[in-house]
Amino acid sequence: MSVEAHNDHAVDHHHDDHHHGDDHDHGSFKTYMIGFLLSVVLTAIPFWLVMTEALAPQTTGLVITAFAVVQIIVHMVFFLHMNHKSEGGWNMLALIFTIVVVVIAVAGSVWVMYHLNTNMMPTHDMQTMG
Repeated sequence: MSVEAHNDHAVDHHHDDHHHGDDHDHGSFKTYMIGFLLSVVLTAIPFWLVMTEALAPQTTGLVITAFAVVQIIVHMVFFLHMNHKSEGGWNMLALIFTIVVVVIAVAGSVWVMYHLNTNMMPTHDMQTMG
């Protein structure tokens, strides 16, 4: 292969790297605005719930957690363009693996902290002290 043919092939290959096919969805102004508006709403509602103390603290915490999960999904779909087709499904597989690892780590940490608190903290009975 001559140097010129090799350089032409390299230029074509380099050009192809930057010019994606139809299988990559980069979004449009409309989809970015929908994602932005959803993000604002999904932030404003929990903020309002906390500031007005409209619900009980435990209920507010659960509602905020639910809104956070929905906002994570909105960001992944509208801004990161993740779906089951992106990167041949490898993005979704990596996401599922990450979620499993995080759930195991958080659940294990909570379990350990709960049992340490239950089993290691001394109990004080004020009536027996004397």
